[in-house]
Amino acid sequence: MDAFYASVEQRDRPEWMGRPVVVGASPDRRGVICAASYEARKFGVRSAMPSRTAARLCPEAIFVRPRMDHYRAESHAIMELVAETGATIQQVSVDEAYLDLSQRVGEGPGDADDALQRALPVAQALQHRILSTRRLSASIGIASNKLLAKLASDFQKPRGLTLIPERDKVAFLRPLPVRALHGVGLVTSKILETAGLRTVGDLQDHPGDLRPLVGSWGATLRQFAMGEDDRPLDLDDDIKSISSENTFERDTDDRPTLRRCLREQAGEVAGKLERRRLSAGTVQVKVRYGDFTTLTRQWSRDEPVFEASDIYRLGCWLLARHRLVHRPLRLLGLGVSNLREAPLRQMRWW
Repeated sequence: MDAFYASVEQRDRPEWMGRPVVVGASPDRRGVICAASYEARKFGVRSAMPSRTAARLCPEAIFVRPRMDHYRAESHAIMELVAETGATIQQVSVDEAYLDLSQRVGEGPGDADDALQRALPVAQALQHRILSTRRLSASIGIASNKLLAKLASDFQKPRGLTLIPERDKVAFLRPLPVRALHGVGLVTSKILETAGLRTVGDLQDHPGDLRPLVGSWGATLRQFAMGEDDRPLDLDDDIKSISSENTFERDTDDRPTLRRCLREQAGEVAGKLERRRLSAGTVQVKVRYGDFTTLTRQWSRDEPVFEASDIYRLGCWLLARHRLVHRPLRLLGLGVSNLREAPLRQMRWW
């Protein structure tokens, strides 16, 4: 989806159409933004940017508090439309999904590029259906694998529709920066650029072994540079973790404040476990300091936890054991993972 949260807000408030809308914390409060409309992006506003920075870049921006339940409901309605294509679906996030249409378009005359062409009207119909039914725009990429389809979906936003034929995939990738490839983050891109490998074309032409630069991932990186990707869809819908975070108005190391925050987070996490009839084998705390240094520490146990009091107690213990509050915190988070079915003594309360 295109600027999903911001687009939902503009749709629901027609007077905001064509104006810079930023979804996230108010600029007079500490926090970051979740999404920015394309009008705001023209000023350099991006998601995860501090709200105060966004306000400085775009003084005319309209700041809106996130309505996560509303966005999730909208996502559900959109994914129902996606399911009507008959594709196998891997939903990646609230506003993004991979669709495998091979069962629908794979049979028929011609080669792989002909099959991709047969997917084009399916994508066009889906894009039109989302726009006419939900009054929101989506961008779609069509290609032979996840790597290329993702790149294609980002190529002509908003409301883009890009098909990358197999015969053209190497040429399509050549001018892109190495950072565009899946798995190449800031650190890896700096390593590659220092070695003179700034574009995907540089990687395609590199005659040597990439392992000295990126280790055992070198072979996969070379495959990605050539547009080859054999990753299947991940159809595991199991929830891997549940967490809650809080960014403070001012950095704080006040123990009563931190304990109160942890207690509220433990209650929120325990409530989500209860609704899903789950328990957790691992409890984790996350802290972020004023300089944005972020640390996480966790503890796993044989006996699963599911009650707020136990999650809270273990969170406090982790903070103390690792001496994480040795200076004021900007953010505090509490979460659980290693999820499993709730024990019977928990189940009987439902």
